[in-house]
Amino acid sequence: MKRITFVLWALMAIMPLAAADNSRIVQNFNFDWRFHAGDVADAQSVSFDDGGWQSVVVPHDFQISQPWVAPAKGEKADNSDIASNVKSRLSSRGFKEMGIGWYRKTFTPDEAWKGKRILLDFEGIMLVGDVYLNGERVGGTEYGYLGFDIDVSKLLKFGQPNVVAVKANTQNPENSRWYTGGGLFRDVNLIVTAPQQHFTRHPLYITTPKVSEAQATVIVQAEMACYLRVKDFKVNTKIVDGDGNTVSDVTNDIPYNRGQKVNEYIVDSVTINSPRLWSCETPHLYKAIVSILRPDGTIADQVCENFGVRWFEYSPEFGFKLNGKKVLFKGNANHHTLGALGAAAYPRAMEKRIQLLKQFGFNHIRTSHNPYSKSFLDLCDKYGMLVVDELYDKWLTQYAGGRTEWLNLWQHDVPEFVRRDRNHPSVVMWSLGNELQQYWSLPFADWGVTPYRLQRELLRRYDNTRPVTVAMHPRGRNLKTDSLPAPLALETDIASYNYRYMYFPGDSRRFPNMIFYQSEANTAMMGPNFFEMDLDKVVGLAYWGMIDYLGESNGWPAKGWVQGAFDVSLEPKPIAYLLWSMFKPDDPVVHIGIIDGDDNTVWNDVKVGSQRMSDHWNRKPGSSLSLYTYTNADEVELLVNGKSIGVKKNTTNPKGRNKIKWDNVKYEPGYIEAVAKKGGKVVARHKIETTTDAVALQATPDNEAWKADGQDLQHVRICAVDKKGRRVQGAQNDITFTVEGPAEIVGVINGDMNSEELTVGNKRRLYKGTATVILRSTREPGKVTLVATTDGLKKVKQVYKTN
Repeated sequence: MKRITFVLWALMAIMPLAAADNSRIVQNFNFDWRFHAGDVADAQSVSFDDGGWQSVVVPHDFQISQPWVAPAKGEKADNSDIASNVKSRLSSRGFKEMGIGWYRKTFTPDEAWKGKRILLDFEGIMLVGDVYLNGERVGGTEYGYLGFDIDVSKLLKFGQPNVVAVKANTQNPENSRWYTGGGLFRDVNLIVTAPQQHFTRHPLYITTPKVSEAQATVIVQAEMACYLRVKDFKVNTKIVDGDGNTVSDVTNDIPYNRGQKVNEYIVDSVTINSPRLWSCETPHLYKAIVSILRPDGTIADQVCENFGVRWFEYSPEFGFKLNGKKVLFKGNANHHTLGALGAAAYPRAMEKRIQLLKQFGFNHIRTSHNPYSKSFLDLCDKYGMLVVDELYDKWLTQYAGGRTEWLNLWQHDVPEFVRRDRNHPSVVMWSLGNELQQYWSLPFADWGVTPYRLQRELLRRYDNTRPVTVAMHPRGRNLKTDSLPAPLALETDIASYNYRYMYFPGDSRRFPNMIFYQSEANTAMMGPNFFEMDLDKVVGLAYWGMIDYLGESNGWPAKGWVQGAFDVSLEPKPIAYLLWSMFKPDDPVVHIGIIDGDDNTVWNDVKVGSQRMSDHWNRKPGSSLSLYTYTNADEVELLVNGKSIGVKKNTTNPKGRNKIKWDNVKYEPGYIEAVAKKGGKVVARHKIETTTDAVALQATPDNEAWKADGQDLQHVRICAVDKKGRRVQGAQNDITFTVEGPAEIVGVINGDMNSEELTVGNKRRLYKGTATVILRSTREPGKVTLVATTDGLKKVKQVYKTN
């Protein structure tokens, strides 16, 4: 039997702390940038006048404010012929023009930094980027999903202004298959350390080779640089639990090899008695604070990372166990973008999505098909989300930035990817790519086997505690046969099949050591593609695109993907409650979804389109309706205006389980109600009523602890209601927003992917009765007044406070 056991792990972020003597300074570099859309000659020059440029705060996506680019008359606007013309190719990239954006920031470095080691740290530039300091190119990125730093210690001019300029390029339409956004879409920091003794980039490696409920061993490894003539040096390691209690505080002498100035060292091994284990339900985090000490005992450099104590194992017998208990991946595979905000990586927007997914029973996210931000993984650690961390889409230059051959990138990308993310307890599997094995033209012409082996060996140099996979589609040897798994599927630690779960039983019989994970599952087969798996043996699944997103449109006027369970404004669709019923079997639910039509969208030879549904009771008089009641109860009774139209049993048949179909339901104004019973007792109800005309707007904020840090967000949901306070889904009013106080509008959105409106500005039309405005705080605390108005309805005015 093949069994792979992997142990503890942890949250990273390298959120370095500044010690009392300012041993390490991490200065937020996100503010006071100037931006210009389009290429500009000499924009990197110190003397260039950027006074007319737009003031922006990073993270920033310059594409999101660009106009939509409609296909010309007669052009195809879907992915059936994506290479036919530029405008149709833009369907995958959100119908936005590709282009260049310039950023400039002027700052004067502190005189106290002279002689220090000074780094500019960029977490990402989309899609490729170049960085200039005082007119000279000093660095950049060929793969914008990963970060980099630049040592500018000897390049800065002290006592006078310095100019950092960044040129971001989204490249050509064919350089991505989805909306990527563009620009400085993640954090920028300036880091100052001691020059002679310091930590390197992503220096800590925290593992727990032995874990039980009684005891855990924590090993802390660090990569450090030392340029002093010493025999050894001292490193202090402090472990703190989630309540702030010190678990361990030890200073060790580290033998120093003067012939190797930069080296990796085991700095401590700590035993924790009765450890608080990290899990999806109890995501407890510890913190490691590691300090390099100077010969006089003061702190030369210090870094800090959170981590979690846990162990996990994979096996063909049980799939995945966390802390000795079977856990099934119940997941979502989505791109990194955030609706109205585009690619701008705001932690609060990510947190809102994770909270929503957790509410509906999700415990897993696959980062399709590129690394997300560090703050995303921090949040997954905090909320107990299991992550399959993915590095690439295709191993082709076309999809890896398009500017440099992929064969020249992976040796740099793999270490950056793994070292950045390896301490997060949420990360339980590495994925090196997506849907690769159909390409004979991959490097070395063996369906990707050799490139995989090369990358896997490099990855294991930096982390050997997690399995390594690649998502397959199709899972067969090539495009002509599905008779056998692809050679690449037989190489990977975990067999990850997109959509082809039906091959798990047969492949398992022929290859009993294979461990199976459905790395993408489609909405059209929701239910069967979950219940038809042997849930006791598989790792689990990730449903594709459960939150609608910009890009990968199936045709104008849709600006993106619409097959999710939640629309792009995060409103749940009726089918979201089917997921609830599957993912939370012990949490009773019933929800009515009325069929409005059928979507026969086919994507990558897979039917992804599902039935279009709604859950309101304002219908055409005399109409006859078909609907589903989604439930995990034993039976459902359906009533119209209190009159029962029948009781139907749930089924254990995977094709119909948890979704009870009702046909020829006659519409009568009033209400329809589904009553779910289990063991003869009512366990859940869902009632929808005929509403009258809308009379007012309501506003619901989402962030009680809104911080005045210049980047925290407040999402305010606006809803049209009738005189009884019920949401009126037919309302389509144009809403105007005004804001007073220390905040500004950074996004407006509704769930209509066909809307011609942009997601910026201060206006948005209601869709199905709702819209959302997103406010960003400034760095000044105070009261923020939001007013939403529209003709014919009572306005809403609310006051929020930032702290």
